[in-house]
Order: sequence, then C-alpha cells, then structure tokens
Amino acid sequence: MSIQALTELSNRYGEGETYVLAGGGNTSMKENGVLHVKGSGTSLRLVKPEQFVAMDMAKLTEMLAKRYPEEDDAREAEALADMMAARLPGEEFKRPSVEAILHAIFPYQYVLHTHPSLVNGLSCARNGQAECESLLGDTAVWVPLTKPGYILAMVCSAAFRERGQATGVFTKVAILQNHGIFVAADTVAEIDALMADIMGKLESRIKERPDFAPVEAAEQAAREQAACTVAPALRMLYNPGGTAVAVFCLNRQAAAFVRDAESMAPLMAPFTPDHIVYTKDKPLFLTPGDDPRAAFEAYRDANGYPPKIVAVQGLGFFALGKTKKEADIARLLFLDAMKVAVYTKAFGGPLALPADFTRFILNWEIESYRQKVALSGAQAKRMEGKIAVVTGAAQGFGQGIAEELAREGAYVVVADLNLAGAKTCVGQLEATHGEGCAAAVEVNVAQEASVEAMVRAAVLIYGGLDIMVSNAGIAIAGDLSEMTREKFELVTSVNYTGYFLCAKYASVPMKLQREYNPHWTGDIIEINSKSGLAGSNKNFAYAGSKFGGVGLTQSFALELVEFGIKVNAVCPGNLLDGPLWSDPEKGLFRQYFDAGKVPGAKSVADVRRFYEAKVPMGRGCTTGDVAKAIFYLVDQQYETGQALPVTGGQIMLK
Repeated sequence: MSIQALTELSNRYGEGETYVLAGGGNTSMKENGVLHVKGSGTSLRLVKPEQFVAMDMAKLTEMLAKRYPEEDDAREAEALADMMAARLPGEEFKRPSVEAILHAIFPYQYVLHTHPSLVNGLSCARNGQAECESLLGDTAVWVPLTKPGYILAMVCSAAFRERGQATGVFTKVAILQNHGIFVAADTVAEIDALMADIMGKLESRIKERPDFAPVEAAEQAAREQAACTVAPALRMLYNPGGTAVAVFCLNRQAAAFVRDAESMAPLMAPFTPDHIVYTKDKPLFLTPGDDPRAAFEAYRDANGYPPKIVAVQGLGFFALGKTKKEADIARLLFLDAMKVAVYTKAFGGPLALPADFTRFILNWEIESYRQKVALSGAQAKRMEGKIAVVTGAAQGFGQGIAEELAREGAYVVVADLNLAGAKTCVGQLEATHGEGCAAAVEVNVAQEASVEAMVRAAVLIYGGLDIMVSNAGIAIAGDLSEMTREKFELVTSVNYTGYFLCAKYASVPMKLQREYNPHWTGDIIEINSKSGLAGSNKNFAYAGSKFGGVGLTQSFALELVEFGIKVNAVCPGNLLDGPLWSDPEKGLFRQYFDAGKVPGAKSVADVRRFYEAKVPMGRGCTTGDVAKAIFYLVDQQYETGQALPVTGGQIMLK
C-alpha cells in the first residue's frame, strides 16, 4: 500500500540525526485526489499510517489562486483557516504540516522535506545560490529566503513554474535558503536516489567536518569541575518559580567555538526556523568576569524570555529547559548549528537569518504550536522535575525508591557499586517513564572521591540536585564474640561514613541553588532503620551505625537549615520482603537464624513469623510505605532533623 510506503520512507529518514531533528521535517503522498501529509508535531521516526492527515487536493490548490491580506498575521491566519478546511471529514482532530500547500504543488506522488545539516551548510552559506547552481545544475531550484507558510508556497510555485517553462520539466528538488530541502518523485526509490546524489555531491565539496570528539581527559575533568559551579546557578535563573534542567555539553568543536567572542560569532544568530523554535534567536555568551545573574537577567529583560543556550568562554555550553526533554532538544539543535557553521566554510561562510525574519518566526503561531507539541508531556506529578540521587538503587529497596520517585515525575540518578545493575534499572525506568528520566552512575559510598564524582555526574547530566537519598547500606549481624573488627568497620564505613560523604557533597550544588534562588529548598534524606531508634540484640554493628546516622541527621539539619536544605531520616522497620531480609543466603532472616537470635526458631520461616508478630499492623514495611514518607519529607517545609519511623506502630517516638 502507498501509505505503508510513505510511512516506511518517513521512519527511515527520521531515524538518527542526519536528516531531521526534534520531530522536524515532513512527508506526503498523493492518491485519488487526496494528499496524505504528516501531522504537525509528529515525529518522522515514529509516525504511523493513521497519523497522516488526509486533505482535499482540490481545496489546497484553490488556495494558490486566492488573494490573501498583505499583513503577515492576517494573511497567515486566513490561509491557516483555509488549510484546516481542506481536511477531509473525520480528520478535524489532526493538524497538518504548515507546508501542506507546498507539498500539493509538486505533481509527484511522494514528497520528502528534511533539514540535513550538510544541505543547510549550503543553504545557510553566503555563496549558497551560486554554489547550488554550480554543483546541482538543473537538478534543483534555489528558493531565496522566504517567510514560511502560505507565502513560501506562492514563491515556490512561481519558481517551479519558471524553471518548468525553461526546461520543460517540473522540478523534483528545491533547496530553500536557510531552511532545508524538498525532494519529490513518483517512487520512493527515486527519492532515495536523488537524495543520495545530492548528499554525495555536497560531501565531495566539504572542506572541514565538525569534530565532536571528546577533549583531552585532563581538560575534560577540569572543565566539568568548573561546569558544576555554573549549572546549578543557571538552572535556578532559568525558571525561578519552578523546576529546570541544565545540560552541560563539551566536545572539541564546542571548545573551539567558545574560545573567544570572535570564534563564537557564527553561532550568535540563528541559521534556520528550527534553530529559532528550539534555541531562540541567540545564545547568551558569558565571558570571564561576567556576573551570571546580571547577564541572565539582562538577556531576559531585553528579549522577554530566558536564554535556551548559555555558552561560557573557555568552558563549553549549557542547554536549558523546564524539562530534560526540552533541554536535550535545545542541545541537539545547537550542536546542529555548529555543524551547519562548519559546513558553510565550503560555500563562502555562514549566512544567518536576518533579525526581522527571526522576529517573525519567534511570533509565528504555527511554529509555536509545533514547539508545544514537541515538548508536551504528562500532567505534573508530586515530584515533577526534581533531581534526585538514590544510592544503592540498582536492586532491592533502593531500586523500589528509585521507581517510586520516577513514577512521581522526578529525574533519578541510580547510583550503585553494581553499575551493570544500575544500567538495567535505568533501562526499566526509561521504558516505563520516558527517555531521560533516569541515569546510571557507579559509586562506592565509602570512598570520598567516588561520592564526589557521583554528585558531579548528577549535576552534569541534569544541572543540579534537589534530593539526596542516602540509601546504600549493609547489615552484618553477630554477637560480640564473633564480630570481627573488619566486619564492624565495613558496616560503619558504608552506613555511617557513606551518609556523611553523601551529605557533604550533595550540599555543594544545593547551597549554590539557594544562593541563586532564595525560595528553593532541598532535601537530604537518610534511609535509616528502626534499629537506629532502639537497640538491636546481636546486631550492634548495624544498630550503632544507624544510631550514629540519627546523630548526623540532627547535626546536619542544624548546619544546613540556613541554606534551605532540610535533613531528615526515614526509619523503616521490617522490610521483610526485600533482599536485606529475604535473601536466602545473606539475608537477615538467614543471619538471625544462624546467629540464634530468635530463641526456639527451627527454620528461617520461624524467624520471619517472629518479626511479623512484633508489628502491631501485622506485616512488614513496603517500599511504597517508605516512598510516602520520603514524599512527605520533601513536601513539608517546617520539619528538619527528624527521624521518621515507618514501622507499623512497632516503634513510637516519645
């Protein structure tokens, strides 16, 4: 079926980053007087047959003969209304691509419209038209810079008609200045052949290629260290009243552009409408000595919106957004702008969009709609947009906490000594809650450098930190006669020292966020235990580390309150279904049975029943019970230094 061929064509050209970015580009097919065109805001990579918009070809071509108002807003509003009226019955809930009229002009069955950075190296170059005519000859029509929408369709129609009169053949290829390329044909195979020919000819002329390889390791480490002092500030400045993400990006090409103002100049104005839609009209470029707050606010005051891209001289650049998706798209488009700038060197150098054209795109309702669709997400949740680190999260109870946080909208750094398990956990979270919702980081909480690196990774990935859940822990039971110093110190290093290190390094970006946003509050939460509230027979190593954790919690709370950081502990009791208790070889049930801690117990099952009987509510604690306690501690704004029991009534504070 033709629609299946169109879908396959769309998905193939939408895959990867060679031809389109951020859901851009569109395709169409004509059949029996009906144009099937990709819906606005729909990704080529993912579009399905039912997502194409069926439109009446006759009504679309009638628009070419109609006279519309000269004024931009009035013209585009009336043309948009007519385009919507061309949808067939039953298609009213779909929004067609803004270029639907242009698709209708081509007298060929299939049309492909993409924005390859290689093509835009030509279309966004000073000598683009001359180079296009020299390189492609009669194969392509060059369309000068034209506002998108109805007026672009009219200009293309006239240009195509003129070329057809001169050659006797209606063009199959159009290069749109500072925009992209249209390729049309009656078969998918011919479209592929035309694209391959054009891309090959452009490749043969390229003088320099973008270099996105990493910088030297030592330089990378130094710049990342510096970036961690900038990202949390930018995150707070971008969206003072809510959450935000700041993604740091550094590679050899980025390093070359941010070397100085002269090097940065080619990127200080947009190349195409797509760049405007997702990265605004220009980045903010910070130079040594600039006050980030003053520069940021000056940009916002001058433009009416915050910068999407902040480039820092000698460092790299940050992509900003209210969500990770929004920031990632901005990053992707700015990297594309770098590619275009480099490719233009083969065709006379960069030619950015003029200011009046840029203002038109910034205010154009149709592009605004496309951005909203591309960036849309689900309704806000309880932890929406908060950045959380959970240690010991690759399995068991920590994994459950990570899952609950992600379910409530948080970005979760899954940190664990077991990196493979952490990656598996992240894969499961992303499959359920969306790409970018989680990231895996290896950590040994007993080693200071490892904890510092964990927090640095969180800041580089998401831009800051709101919640530190110090969950990683170890329990080794035994009486005084059999407990070795090595085992005792291992428990202490993980449960006690590990918590100290997590708090120490988590507080660094948190303090910076508070400096730039006096209304921000953050949370450091230790997953403690009921054994931190009452002694535990023949389990003193564990209980002692947890008693110490409560002391740390109270002390950290007093020290960090002035920075808006609440420090609390959750003290679960009897997480009986988790591996800490139920692991058949190393779990506490097995350890307690082997240590004879439960008098008269003849099996591990007897040990379990003994502990269940101690709980007034008659059951063990679940991950969900603890997650609710975490959410409460984050939500509330008037408690710090608390050790909150989650024990089913077994432990009651006095």
